[in-house]
Amino acid sequence: MSSTLLEVTRAAHEEVERLERLIVKDFQNEPASNKDRLFQSHRVRLMIDTISATTEKLIEIYEDKDGARKDEIAALGGQTATGTNVFSAFYDRLKEIREYHRKHPAARVVDVDEDFEALLKEEPQVEFSGEEAMGRYLDMHELFHLYVNSKFGEPIEYSAYLDTFAHLEKISRRLKFSKQYREYLEKLLEYLVYFFERTEPLQDLDRIFLKVESEFEECWTDKKVEGWEQGGQENGHHPQQHTVIDLDYYGTVEELVEAGPERLKEALAALGLKSGGTVQQRAERLFLTKYTPLDKLDKKHFAKGSRSSEQNSAAAALQMDGSKDIAFLEAKITKLCDLLEDTIVRTKENVEKKQALTYEEMEAEREEEETQADTESDDEDQQIYNPLKLPMGWDGKPIPYWLYKLHGLGQEFKCEICGNQSYWGRRAFERHFKEWRHQHGMRCLGIPNTKNFNEITSIKEAQELWEKIQERQGVNKWRPDLEEEYEDREGNIYNKKTYADLQRQGLI
Repeated sequence: MSSTLLEVTRAAHEEVERLERLIVKDFQNEPASNKDRLFQSHRVRLMIDTISATTEKLIEIYEDKDGARKDEIAALGGQTATGTNVFSAFYDRLKEIREYHRKHPAARVVDVDEDFEALLKEEPQVEFSGEEAMGRYLDMHELFHLYVNSKFGEPIEYSAYLDTFAHLEKISRRLKFSKQYREYLEKLLEYLVYFFERTEPLQDLDRIFLKVESEFEECWTDKKVEGWEQGGQENGHHPQQHTVIDLDYYGTVEELVEAGPERLKEALAALGLKSGGTVQQRAERLFLTKYTPLDKLDKKHFAKGSRSSEQNSAAAALQMDGSKDIAFLEAKITKLCDLLEDTIVRTKENVEKKQALTYEEMEAEREEEETQADTESDDEDQQIYNPLKLPMGWDGKPIPYWLYKLHGLGQEFKCEICGNQSYWGRRAFERHFKEWRHQHGMRCLGIPNTKNFNEITSIKEAQELWEKIQERQGVNKWRPDLEEEYEDREGNIYNKKTYADLQRQGLI
């Protein structure tokens, strides 16, 4: 039954719709840890690839190059060689369905939703090394050894390498034309691409590289590529001229003589020039190449059997193409390093932390991180029951109700005398009456800060209470020296006179 082309088309459309709904449902679940986020991304990537493959099949069916779909539609409409007979087509189809169920009487209806829902529970197999820790860190040790053991590298520590490997423009251009450097770039790019595809499967890396290529071509044409501003040449000459001796460090022939006869001979041989003669003659011959390209030098300076000027010119052009390829590899690596900037920083911090730990401490910390990740995942799955909307405690759970009632935690108290300042909790509210803010507010109202005004937070109520006290005691009966209270740093309460006496004696 399902072998018909139209049925295959219908099933393909249904599969695409189911997968789209499944992707939406998966994204509605917030991952609790980095591991869950990684698995979710790979599941979605797998479903997107399946949708793409199914869509390509549908396109082939709708293009109908062999005419099979057109013939099947015509057959459903009852079109035959003798004419159109709808009833005949209907009964033929009914006979085919009955024959199918007669041959498969025990066939059950398959719930496709169950199979698709199972995809949400799958944990894709993603391979990471122990150093990468499920994509949290980079594992650059192999590339680090290649760097420190190369001519273009330098002997540095691994943590320092993590800072420098992304800055390829700092490497001298004269060291970039070796086969060793190109192989290093290719391996570095291969690892970064492989790591990025495993940690960010939903990113379209091909589209990113297309954008990098277009920007690179524009900058290369304008000679604005960082480190390659002169199109792969240094001082307008072939880069290979500086593989042995960098002429930029020598201003005269006399300075070049100090390089020694052997180094001069090696440098001349590398350029295909005559390497004989005295040290002075060798220096003069090599110094000519500082301001004159090889293809413009007189043939008499070249050794027998070496390249002619035309061959050197072709080699220079070939080298220019090579420099563009190297620069493009660097541009790709730089882009990937920008995308993985957070991971690079996290890797360096992890390396520096491990340098201060023993092996046992590192193993204990790794087990603790794994246990903590599993615990957090389990806690996130459980919904916290909090119908009274109590404040959360240190453990992430609601505090006991008796503690909430006892201390008034979570309750907001406002004091107009303090400038409408908010105090959260009963204890903080009671303590604020002795603080400077409240005392200053009372002084501004011309009212003494006594026990009579505790629990009074309204300016109007404080003024009315002060008037009642004055009426009851009389204005002249108020004795601030004896009744106005002061508090020292230890919380002791004194009247104004006692406080002033103790202060003069230096006791408080």
